[in-house]
Amino acid sequence: MSETTTVSSIAPHGGTLVNRFVSQDKHSEVRAQAASLPQIVLNERQISDLELIAIGAVSPLTGFMGKADYDKVVHTMHLANGLPWSIPVTLAVTPEQAQPLKPGSEVALTDENGTLLALLNVSETYAYDKQVEAQNVYGTTDGEHPGVAAMYAQPEIYVAGDVDVLELPAHSEFPERYLTPAETRALFAEQGWKTIVGFQTRNPVHRAHEYIIKTAMEIVDGLLLHPLVGQTKGDDIPAAVRMKCYEVLLENYFPANRVLLSVNPASMRYAGPREAIFHALIRKNYGCTHFIVGRDHAGVGKYYGTYDAQKLFDQFDAAEIGIQPLKFENSFWDKRAGGMATEKTSKSTPEERVSLSGTVVREMLRNGEVPPIEFTRPEVAQILIDSMR
Repeated sequence: MSETTTVSSIAPHGGTLVNRFVSQDKHSEVRAQAASLPQIVLNERQISDLELIAIGAVSPLTGFMGKADYDKVVHTMHLANGLPWSIPVTLAVTPEQAQPLKPGSEVALTDENGTLLALLNVSETYAYDKQVEAQNVYGTTDGEHPGVAAMYAQPEIYVAGDVDVLELPAHSEFPERYLTPAETRALFAEQGWKTIVGFQTRNPVHRAHEYIIKTAMEIVDGLLLHPLVGQTKGDDIPAAVRMKCYEVLLENYFPANRVLLSVNPASMRYAGPREAIFHALIRKNYGCTHFIVGRDHAGVGKYYGTYDAQKLFDQFDAAEIGIQPLKFENSFWDKRAGGMATEKTSKSTPEERVSLSGTVVREMLRNGEVPPIEFTRPEVAQILIDSMR
């Protein structure tokens, strides 16, 4: 297992890009070793976290968090070594599963089909307070919050330790878009990009998104359009549909030589401001120097204020975060000006703005109606209409 340094215009978080894959010549040895070990079956969310660790997307983490890091992250948004970090990356097990897992022991991590994915080198197991984690990380203890609900459903013990990864489940959909941080960094260098802005999304890109993305592109060399494709809420649009929307949008409305479309394999936490920091640090590891933070980033329902995520960045020293947030107001089509605008640039009244709720848009799409071009590009709308049919 190795940790590889990388040459880029921005260093990975912590200075080293982590790689936790077992070298090919060690696979047989590790598989033989795993045959006699206890097993933990990972769910979809846990496999996403394992992938983030393996490829270095959550550098400097080399495994699932121990208690010292966990406590500091929950209470202070820093790792035990003082490095900024906002979201716990942990592996929950039942007390029965934890019983044989002593420090220095190993456990096999598998998927639900029994495929061996990795070995976990156990450093410790520890209990945690779900209410405390919920309040500090998600800002609420409400079990209706999807991220809190997922955490409440977990077992009561965390197991910590470095991982040695053999393989990850095959990505059957758009496998060519699963680029590792090392690969995106290499492509940025090949293009000669020194400054790269990352855009996080779990939705199709509509005109307001397009406006802030293109505004950001005016000050950097390139864009990493980086949709999250791990587990999301059941009513979110499936990743395969979204990917078609991104591709048709880029094909028709963006310069081909200034955009890289890749995917973030993370699952959504819906942790609002804290997840915005998490998303920024992940994009820093992928090689981005700038990161777009818009309205209600990673939010859900009415749990967070419109610009709470932007305000949270102000609590950190820019040098310790190491990636520049680009903060954008809510944008809209301004009928008076005949173009996209925000409160900072518009003189229009609310009645002169095209602003449609998600509920209204979904109803239009279900009825086969194309939303106005001021809201979304017709090519994107058609893909969404076809998917709903």
